[in-house]
Amino acid sequence: MIKPDLTYPPLNTLKPVANNVWIADGPVIRLGAPWPKIPFSTRMTVIRLPSGMLFVHSPTNLVASLKTEIEELGPPRFIVAPNRLHYWWLPEWRDAFGKAQMFAAPKVRKQAGDRIRFDCQTIDRESGYPWDGAIATLPISGSYMTEIAFFHRATRTLVLTDLIENFEAQKIKSPFIRFLTWAGGVQDPNGSTPRDLRATFTKRRPEFIAAVRRMIEWDPERIIIAHGRWYDRDGKAELIRAFRWLIDGSKSTATSST
Repeated sequence: MIKPDLTYPPLNTLKPVANNVWIADGPVIRLGAPWPKIPFSTRMTVIRLPSGMLFVHSPTNLVASLKTEIEELGPPRFIVAPNRLHYWWLPEWRDAFGKAQMFAAPKVRKQAGDRIRFDCQTIDRESGYPWDGAIATLPISGSYMTEIAFFHRATRTLVLTDLIENFEAQKIKSPFIRFLTWAGGVQDPNGSTPRDLRATFTKRRPEFIAAVRRMIEWDPERIIIAHGRWYDRDGKAELIRAFRWLIDGSKSTATSST
């Protein structure tokens, strides 16, 4: 009998997704209160820009073999922590690639504390970045955190982090954790925004709705996410499904007010 494995082997190696787009699946991490600590699979996205430079999203553990693969693709120049929960391996990437520029979502420095003691530019607007010509940037603000969504125009690849999580039940060993993913609204095939995270956007609901509609208008072919099974096709349809809790609610509110 095959034991459940939350990860997506092979780990710590680049896997092609589309032209000039790769992912690398990393190890399991555990986050949460002192108990329970919830296991999360991890995933990094790498995009090669027209200049040949690399845009690295949510970097994972930089083992020696992965470092060699990255160097063969091109020089990493823009390394991004896309929300306050995805910064842990930034220091080792900075140490390995000293010419790279570090970028981080708002509140990452607050969360990271002494772990980030180097220059790190804040992503707090939609344009004005070195990657603008190839990748659209969309900050989505909440009371707890801001997540930055990215859209690679040439391949219609949308890159998210925690706005959608999609854990496969058969890969989870613990019945309790399987229940939590179901109750939290993040179990495949119905992956969505975690219910506890949805509350952080309550005060900025109109802006959140506008951001989701912008992503839908982008008409993504695929959606790469950091945790769980990502969507290699039907990206727009998956967006509409995953954010039905938000969009349908806004329609109901609009209808009742007319």
